[in-house]
Order: sequence, then structure tokens, then C-alpha cells
Amino acid sequence: MLIIFKSPASGDVIMFEKNGKEMLTLLGKDPAEPKGIFTVEQLPSAIATLKEAIATDKARQAEKADAEENEAKPAGGGVAFFQRAVPLLEILERSLKDKHPVTWGI
Repeated sequence: MLIIFKSPASGDVIMFEKNGKEMLTLLGKDPAEPKGIFTVEQLPSAIATLKEAIATDKARQAEKADAEENEAKPAGGGVAFFQRAVPLLEILERSLKDKHPVTWGI
């Protein structure tokens, strides 16, 4: 299943349910709820939390890359948390700027 984040300030952000629930949990929302809202008043806190998590994940990815630099590894690799979180951060920031809430639903 998918979780779709919506706001009149931006295009939709669509995530696989597992990844969307991870974001909701991080942002203090109940991932078991089939739909919900980030009010305009909640957006600054959500943005700050998400920015901190992105910075932490980027640092962890950099450390991991340094440690694995000399190891042979297959091409490709997974998508990091911060790569999934950036589109959500963008919709939250645009929504705050335009004073619109962000909703989500399955």
C-alpha cells in the first residue's frame, strides 16, 4: 500500500506504506491511523525534527561510505532514509510558507 502526503502548496508525496509509517512515527504521529493532518502550527516542529533526522542519517551514511571505501561492493545499493525524507521535508516547508496544512492518507 501507499501513503500519500498532500498539500495545496505542493505536489503530492507518495511513499510505500512502510516508509511513510517510519516518517509518521518520527514526526510523532500514529502510524496506525489511516489518515491524518499536520496543522500549520505543527509544521515548524515537524520540519525541525525531520531536518535533524536527515542530518543524522547523512552523517551515518558518510561514515558508512568511509568505512566501506576499500571494500568491493555491488553496484547500486538501497535508498537511504534521508533520500526518502527530503521530498516530505520540501512539502512541509512549502506548506508552512503558504500557511497550508499537510494531510496524509492510505
